[in-house]
Amino acid sequence: MLEKIQPYKEEAIVYHADTCLSLTDAVRRNKVELKALGRFTYPGDRLDEDTIGLNSIGYWNASIPQDWGLDWHRNEGIEFQFLESGSMPYGQEGKEMVLMPNYLTVIRPWEVHRVGNPTIGMGKFFWFIIDLGVRRPHEEWVWPDWITLTSKDLCRLTTILRQNEKTTWKTDDKILDCFKNIEQAIKTYKKGNSASKLRVLINYLLVLMLELLDTGDVILNESLTDSSRSVAYFLKELDSDLSKDWTIKSMANSAGVGVTRLTHHCKKLTNLTPMKYLFLRRLEVAKTILKENKEFTVSEIAYKCGFSSSQYFSTIFKKYEKCTPKEYQQKIK
Repeated sequence: MLEKIQPYKEEAIVYHADTCLSLTDAVRRNKVELKALGRFTYPGDRLDEDTIGLNSIGYWNASIPQDWGLDWHRNEGIEFQFLESGSMPYGQEGKEMVLMPNYLTVIRPWEVHRVGNPTIGMGKFFWFIIDLGVRRPHEEWVWPDWITLTSKDLCRLTTILRQNEKTTWKTDDKILDCFKNIEQAIKTYKKGNSASKLRVLINYLLVLMLELLDTGDVILNESLTDSSRSVAYFLKELDSDLSKDWTIKSMANSAGVGVTRLTHHCKKLTNLTPMKYLFLRRLEVAKTILKENKEFTVSEIAYKCGFSSSQYFSTIFKKYEKCTPKEYQQKIK
């Protein structure tokens, strides 16, 4: 299992791992029909060991106006989504759109996305999530061993998915029919009796996706799999976890690279060493909290931003800002 996903923050937006609580609550209130299979915290009946690597698969059918949505989050795997009918407000990597029938979306494990803005539309919506053993763009993908595409085809599909940033594709009736067959397999799934059918259907769907994606108009960019991109994602996420007792080694582990590579890319991207960058981000976030949240004490702000003590925080703050945190707050006021 991949490491637990932490909340993410970028430009004052906090991203959380998708718990699907709003969806399951809507099901409880009879707002939407849900049929799903999952493992870990994903909703639905439990998947068995015959489909290890498939974390979640299912669909919902919303036939009345909805009052919920799935907020910004990342997944523990690559997610494929398909809208059979209706329309769906959708966002991915900061781009907002409205999905229309027969559109397929691809969400890599590091990409933030949401369904609904803020509420979903009425429609029938499918998804499945496959664990590839990666969290960062530069890491090599490892498909489950029951994925039976030839090495050549699987390599080509992986290359296309890794080396471009396109998020949506218009599909054809073959993909629509495949998802309808997946719907039937989900409905009849009991203690793994449809596991073989699910495996065959997902493999066939990946073949159809390769035909759809490999059309010649997809622009491939090898730099999208460079480790510098993984470091850039890590640095953007860092603001949401400043209170952690970071070391250079733990930062490198979280970015998925070695210490030398982390330091190299961080200097290229920020002109700072990783620890210096961390220190200055803690200071900048502390200043933001002082401006916007007058109710927090200096000790609370110091803890939230990862400083070892309020005294150390005040000393460092005065050194850089030429005033104490309280004086800075008064000055802003």
